[in-house]
Amino acid sequence: MSRAVQFDEYGGIDVLQVREVPRPVPAAGEVLVQVRAAGINPGEAMIRRGALHDRFPADFPSGEGSDLAGVVAELGAGVSGFDVGDEVLGFTDDRASHAEYVTVPAAQLAPKPPGLPWEVAGSLYVVGATAYAAVRAVRLQPGDTVAIAGAAGGVGTIAVQLARRAGATVLGIAGSGNDEWLTAHGVVPVNYGDDLAARLRAASPSGRVDAFLDFFGGGYVKLAVEGLGVAPDRVDTIIDFGAIEEFSVQGAGNAEGADIAIIAELADLAATGELDVPIAEVFALDDVRAAYTELEKRHTRGKLVLRP
Repeated sequence: MSRAVQFDEYGGIDVLQVREVPRPVPAAGEVLVQVRAAGINPGEAMIRRGALHDRFPADFPSGEGSDLAGVVAELGAGVSGFDVGDEVLGFTDDRASHAEYVTVPAAQLAPKPPGLPWEVAGSLYVVGATAYAAVRAVRLQPGDTVAIAGAAGGVGTIAVQLARRAGATVLGIAGSGNDEWLTAHGVVPVNYGDDLAARLRAASPSGRVDAFLDFFGGGYVKLAVEGLGVAPDRVDTIIDFGAIEEFSVQGAGNAEGADIAIIAELADLAATGELDVPIAEVFALDDVRAAYTELEKRHTRGKLVLRP
């Protein structure tokens, strides 16, 4: 037996349960991973509440979690390239990583770089894939200025660094408590609030904003297109699905970046110190409700992580 987070119906944090479940058995082409760390993400909370039922319905009892890092415990038939005891990172599409054990297709795993902390390795997939795809979607060039809403969140902290690596000037929209972190990472902090469009233009070396990434929602796409005049094909949102249709902007995110080669590349950057993956707090599996309570305040800098 092993333990896993499950819920039997849509609802608030109180529907989350940590249960004894049969230890998974890897099928052909799969690897059984003993999980050492698994990140949590806002999308998982939205799925649990039923807010994404039309797009991502849950089957009950439902597990949760995509990010993972751990140790190979067993190999399914036909798997090569991994051995029992190997340290790995990757992702599952089965909403199952918030658990002590999870089976994962071998093609969705990569070796964990030596020295990369478990907390970072186990929380890299969702934010890394999403940030990578979003930055790629708006086609940043050296000399561009990009504004990023939610710049200090899990996705935002990765995206601002990738945008800087692309040669862009990055305007990071966040609360004032994040000014120091953003500045230290080469980002120009611009606090959310009144007259934001004018303050963004004033902060841009060119006086304009060429691209916009929305990781927060709540009207930022409208601000980008109507307030700043950013071309819709250079605006990307991962959260405001209505605005994608209304303003014809892009919606590239996790699905477009769900490639283990991308995650391995980001892991290597993190292991060598070229990419900072902030970890806000680490929780035990039994404290999953407390973890989501913190997550849903929407003021966390970086990642929250479960350690089974």
